[in-house]
Amino acid sequence: MNRDWVFAGAQSQQVMPTLGCQFNYNEYMKGPTMKPKIAIVGEYYDNFEPHTSLSKSLDYLNDEYDFEYEWVETEIVEKKRDQLLDSYAGIWSAPGSPFKSLDGALYAITFARLNNIPHFGTCAGFQHAVIELARNLLGIKDAQHEEYDAQSSTLFVNKLVCSLAGKTMDVYLKSGTLAHRLYNLDKTEENYYCNFGINPAFKNALQHPQICISGVDQDQEIRIIELPNHRFFMITLFVPQTRSKPEAPHPLINGFVKAVCEK
Repeated sequence: MNRDWVFAGAQSQQVMPTLGCQFNYNEYMKGPTMKPKIAIVGEYYDNFEPHTSLSKSLDYLNDEYDFEYEWVETEIVEKKRDQLLDSYAGIWSAPGSPFKSLDGALYAITFARLNNIPHFGTCAGFQHAVIELARNLLGIKDAQHEEYDAQSSTLFVNKLVCSLAGKTMDVYLKSGTLAHRLYNLDKTEENYYCNFGINPAFKNALQHPQICISGVDQDQEIRIIELPNHRFFMITLFVPQTRSKPEAPHPLINGFVKAVCEK
């Protein structure tokens, strides 16, 4: 995607939300007339199919669930932080990087993870969530994404040797995981739009008791990650929204919205 701006803060230190300090999910959901609202964190482009299909995939679920959603730019998240994110019952980390603010994109993911708010991330959302987990759960504080700092010595997410953009590939699901339960399948097909993924040199670092790799491709490359102890935290390198239809909403998106709306 073309951009007319350059991110200038790749080396800045991420500010961490305070666990439970501002946001109480249960109190938020007690409001009898308040519709749960989803923040889609990223810069929206109406000529980019993963964005237009994302909005449509949520619209397809409006008859089944009573909720709202809106796009929120990463620079606004970086500026307003908890003051802004407190008003949302779910966060979807969107495709379409590099974002205007790496810090804003990461902060939203950290906020959702620490406060047990349903979180879904697709494509670039997957990549940024991997960076967030590497920095703040695995302790690799300088973990970086190649789009922001190609010279970093700790490129946890780098350019794929073979681009996945435009490809449809099999995903194999691990039995007993949330992804497997939502699909109710052992194998599925998904669409990709990405040129970046997990650096193979750091793949083993994601073997952590709080992280579950629930979907892989035919070469055992990671395609879905979830956090089993979280209310709903799932990220996919593929873009499930492009396969969602009015008569058949995608099961992962349905699962995310259901988690957002459950009291």
